[in-house]
Amino acid sequence: MSVLFYTAGIATILLSLRSDVVREAGPGEYASLLLGSISGMVLLAGAQNLVTLFIGIELLSIPLYILCGSRVRQERSLEAGLKYLIVGSVGSATLLYGLALTYGATGSTDLATIGHAIGTRVSLDDPLLLTGIALTATGLAFKASVAPFHQWTPDVYQGAPTPITTFMAVATKAAAFAILLRLFDEGLISDQTDWGPALAALAVASIVIGNAGAIAQRSMKRLLAWSGVAQAGYILAGVVVGTRLGIQTSAFYLAVYLLMNVAAFAVVIARERVSERGDDIGALEGLGRASPWLAWPMTIAMLALAGFPATAGFIGKFYLIDAAVSGDYAWLGVAIVVGSMISLVYYLRVIAVMWMTPGDVEVPAAVSGRRRVRPVAGWSPEADARAQPEVAFVAIVCAAATVVFGIVPEPLLHLARDVGSSITTAL
Repeated sequence: MSVLFYTAGIATILLSLRSDVVREAGPGEYASLLLGSISGMVLLAGAQNLVTLFIGIELLSIPLYILCGSRVRQERSLEAGLKYLIVGSVGSATLLYGLALTYGATGSTDLATIGHAIGTRVSLDDPLLLTGIALTATGLAFKASVAPFHQWTPDVYQGAPTPITTFMAVATKAAAFAILLRLFDEGLISDQTDWGPALAALAVASIVIGNAGAIAQRSMKRLLAWSGVAQAGYILAGVVVGTRLGIQTSAFYLAVYLLMNVAAFAVVIARERVSERGDDIGALEGLGRASPWLAWPMTIAMLALAGFPATAGFIGKFYLIDAAVSGDYAWLGVAIVVGSMISLVYYLRVIAVMWMTPGDVEVPAAVSGRRRVRPVAGWSPEADARAQPEVAFVAIVCAAATVVFGIVPEPLLHLARDVGSSITTAL
């Protein structure tokens, strides 16, 4: 899991180079806060103790509260930072209550000891333990944007600086699911009949609410935020199954989700810097004709998020459905299929805007035969200086990796198996 966090951190740094947010926050402060958040994620993913788990959550969250509001001259950024602070504090308090009750019921803060105590010394029918684990899962659901604990996500994603939104969308979700996988792995809570239906209901709610919320969005950041809620439901399906296959599949899809989302957000960042429309979907109009080097990564990211064949998103959803059916949750597999079909409405709309609308994006002089008035990202050194070539580089690399792992998924599947094995054998 640590590889995911380091990759997300490197991508965020590349997307932030020469960005206004770095200048406003200060390069040293910005980098320190980002590294602090990554450290919390790494600590959280490897946590074997309830105390370490909570410290990791706070070390992850506190820098992000500051980074979300780092655009001090923008009211929307300050609002996002304050909103994330309030909601995050509620989530942390809920998590802390849950951890305290779990400790009170089992007499230990060690996850392995707690797992051994459940079913031997302590029954899952114990109200204290039941409440503790439920509150712990709820606190982590806040961090992972699982419905119905997702309300903060669209507003915070839209208001935060886009590089930070990118980092939050992929790394925070991965960290929260890493510990959820440990908590609801068969080695910690062996009786899935007690928890499976409740988690499955949350997964379906996330899929339905996320896809429904994304359909009407005009802001790309809000669209990807609602999409992230639905994607959290897909990942949660692997946790619900509770088998080794489910855990490995969730780990695989988390890696794939990072590639798809980073590619999409990179294009949003590139367009924000050259378009007066900001993150509005209208900023992508005509992009396929004017700047295909940006349009193709976004197209691949949208198709992969929808689960089209020959993309890593398709492979991930295929294995999630397989794990759900194998784990006697066939109806959850059906929900994944239906949710993916609904998501085509807004993913294909983004693609249509890029390739089927003329827009007001200037076409290169070499193509149009006329003098170009405004440089466009991906076509000239002047345009690259404005859109930052490293942004296009991140988008292209992530999109290419999405296609490669969709055709040859074995290397990433092998890595996911190692991650799944480390989780199931750690307890």
